[in-house]
Amino acid sequence: MKIQLLQVGKTSFSFVREGEQLYGERIKRLTKFEQVTIPNLKKSNKLSEGDIRKKEGELILQKISSRDYLILLDDKGKTYTSLGFAQYLKEKQNYSSKNLVFLIGGAYGFSEAVYQRADAQISLSAMTFSHQIIRVVFLEQLYRAFSILKGGPYHHE
Repeated sequence: MKIQLLQVGKTSFSFVREGEQLYGERIKRLTKFEQVTIPNLKKSNKLSEGDIRKKEGELILQKISSRDYLILLDDKGKTYTSLGFAQYLKEKQNYSSKNLVFLIGGAYGFSEAVYQRADAQISLSAMTFSHQIIRVVFLEQLYRAFSILKGGPYHHE
């Protein structure tokens, strides 16, 4: 099984790129992992929020295969503690042959078609974060979860 983080749009913050690189490298030492960025839409300033969600959704769905277990990172999703998230990953690894694809949408969220295709939704917080900042937050939690599963010293209880 491979873990993939699919994200919409490039980040404009160097500290986010640095965090993505740092945690991405750490995660790759623990499991098969890949980050895929869907480019920003061209001329999106001429589109409505709904049109942007729809067009981004079409691009997202082109990247997802039927063998992928799609998990939206969404404020309406289920919340986990770090230990609970580690257990969730362990169960998915033990009982599924599908690749896990975590999805961070664009600034306006997901289209209805993406919600319908999703297998699960996870919320990282009741607070709202930008779609760029949440990348580092999620990657840190993914690294923490795999560290927990490997018995590493990263998590202190």
